[in-house]
Amino acid sequence: MKIDLSVLDETERIIFALRTLYNEHGYHLYRMSKFKEYDLYSKNKDFLVSDAVITFTDTDGKLMALKPDVTLSIIKNDKDDETLIRKLCYNENVYRVSRGTNAFKEIMQTGLECIGPLSDREFAEVLMLSAESLKLLSPNYMLEISDVSVISAFLDEITDDPVTREAILKCMGEKNIHEVREISVREGLDPLKTEKVMSLMSLFGTPDQVLPKLYELAEGMGIDEDIKHLETGTAVFSGTDMESHILMDFSVIGDMNYYNGMVFKGFISGIPESVLSGGRYDRLMQKMGRHAKAVGFAVYLDLLERLNL
Repeated sequence: MKIDLSVLDETERIIFALRTLYNEHGYHLYRMSKFKEYDLYSKNKDFLVSDAVITFTDTDGKLMALKPDVTLSIIKNDKDDETLIRKLCYNENVYRVSRGTNAFKEIMQTGLECIGPLSDREFAEVLMLSAESLKLLSPNYMLEISDVSVISAFLDEITDDPVTREAILKCMGEKNIHEVREISVREGLDPLKTEKVMSLMSLFGTPDQVLPKLYELAEGMGIDEDIKHLETGTAVFSGTDMESHILMDFSVIGDMNYYNGMVFKGFISGIPESVLSGGRYDRLMQKMGRHAKAVGFAVYLDLLERLNL
């Protein structure tokens, strides 16, 4: 059946284009109910874009929630099979505080999840699909990529105190090198190792610009394999028209309790916030009793309203 795209509004056309893109790469549509038990979300609030959740009491007395997220539901319902790669995509309404209006809103969210015995090939494909998703939204886009395993290794060099680590992570997200230096002095951290962290914070540019410097900076730290995974993942853009739209930026951080390996955010011209966010979340899988690897991303369609689509 041929679909008449002329009857769709701009947001609907974007949703259709994204779903078509994901289907072409073997991702199958996942559907879920509008609400789940609140316990699923209360235990993983740090993973949510907003920790504000609409709840109600069901007829059997269970506390339920209008779904604020899709990834958690996919993991909960996914079979724990370490031998099979599952490729899932979704177009689902979620219910949460919109970053565009700061009020509760029903939001159409589009994204994908890849779960199973994943290799660098699958991680690279997800990175490519995230960039292609941004390209469908606007020709003026940028995908910023980081790696929380690399960030964590640099923090391990200077402190194991969780409070200090969290403070430094906050500074990294804000690119606040001055504050990191003050924390180092106040906490009596090794100044040379702190300088390495600040050098990591300063790395910014295309993968071919950043990766040689990162290898040099991390010499002797035993994380060459982590960097190699990052290099392999970003190599998929080499020689494509997307190459100039890909940046490495270690101010892109994710919650260390959930993410490991690469994390990334996508931006388009005209919107000051990220319209796409994703990463590798093996730790979230483990927290929810799963053993497979997982990577995915979501596109926040509510933010596109700022472009008057």
